[in-house]
Amino acid sequence: MSIKEIHYAWVTLGIAIAMRLVSSIERTASGVLVAYLVDPAGEFGWSRSVVGLALSLQWIFSGVFGPPAGWLGDRYGLRRTMAVGALLFIAVSMLIGLVTAPWQFILYFGILMSAALAIFQVPLITAVTVWFHKHLGVAMGLLQSAQGLANLLFAPLMVVLLTELGWRWAFWLPGLAGGLLLLLLIRFFYNEPAEMGLRPLGADHRAPIRQVQSGPVARVRTKVFLQQARRTAVFWNLIGIHYWGCAGHAIIIVYLADMVRAQGLSLATAALVGGTMFGVSSFTRFAVPIVADRMGSKVAMALCFFLQAMPILLLFWAHEAWQFYLFAVLFGIGFGGEMSAFPIINRQYYGNAPTGTVYGWQMLGAGIGMASGAFLGGVLRDLTGAYTLALLCSFVLSLTGAVSILVLPTTAHHQMPEWEASLPPEARATTAARRAASPGS
Repeated sequence: MSIKEIHYAWVTLGIAIAMRLVSSIERTASGVLVAYLVDPAGEFGWSRSVVGLALSLQWIFSGVFGPPAGWLGDRYGLRRTMAVGALLFIAVSMLIGLVTAPWQFILYFGILMSAALAIFQVPLITAVTVWFHKHLGVAMGLLQSAQGLANLLFAPLMVVLLTELGWRWAFWLPGLAGGLLLLLLIRFFYNEPAEMGLRPLGADHRAPIRQVQSGPVARVRTKVFLQQARRTAVFWNLIGIHYWGCAGHAIIIVYLADMVRAQGLSLATAALVGGTMFGVSSFTRFAVPIVADRMGSKVAMALCFFLQAMPILLLFWAHEAWQFYLFAVLFGIGFGGEMSAFPIINRQYYGNAPTGTVYGWQMLGAGIGMASGAFLGGVLRDLTGAYTLALLCSFVLSLTGAVSILVLPTTAHHQMPEWEASLPPEARATTAARRAASPGS
């Protein structure tokens, strides 16, 4: 196959993966930052509660900014919206490098950076889904695995930057280089195949190319679908599941490096343990969407939640490096897969409905969950002087998510097959055209 025969869906996916990697440079090093900022012998020596608050606010506002970021993408186009996000990424990175007080870290890292990162989460993922009629599981697996790869690459990099160049350049260098690379990649990204006169990958070649869905019609379709989706138990349960899972693993992600340091091991070892965990998670982030796409998401997600919970028991007795590495491998298996199937289960429950806002609500649950875990873990550690109670909370939260998945309905049937009947006439005409253009019509 020549380069000209490669569908632009794969190019779009490659661009999206690069964007996820670049925009994750600073967030993925959160565990390393905690160990660095709370070190009494270091340049800051802040409490875990303060650092945990900043991380919690970042996750909360990443979720809060998710729906507005999606709206901006719909209203002004994703390319313009992401360009604003890239410029904001550069500016806030410069500010973080100048931090000298806790309130500055809370404001810059905890709140302002969230606005930039939100643009490269919800809208980016939902935009990629419209490019694939076939191989959606493979595409989502590759895109989701990029998050694990980011942690594997950037946590050790942050250790090197902090120890060799200091705090300021640890943020200035990735901020400038990463932001400029984002601006370059945006030039080659398109919201949907119709903008290039193409059909989605796997669509019937005899079908006419769909019209670009934008403007008032797209907003009406999104509004009507969301109104009906909110009336279902599935809509709220999926938000809750994302909350339970993220709250459970946030405690581990944020404080694992500090747990390793507490046993007298080095910051480099702590970073390698975290890198191992995220490296293993990259495999399941890739595999689970494929399994979910072909066999259904419910069982795959429940199994991953269970596998996220059980390895936590090892941390109650871990003291040596090999024990932490063993935990990292086992935990990474479940942690990587528990969140990567959400775009797939949305497609299985809602078909080709405009699910961007629905996914935005799920990411809001994830953001609040990450915030809850990050803050709760730090507070419990400061109050008790140990991580025992925090680990117990992480275990219970993950098991709660597993139980919540088991009560979901089967993914073999759409939950709202007739939702388009409530559309106004002008949107129904567009719907009819889209149906005529779909494969098998």
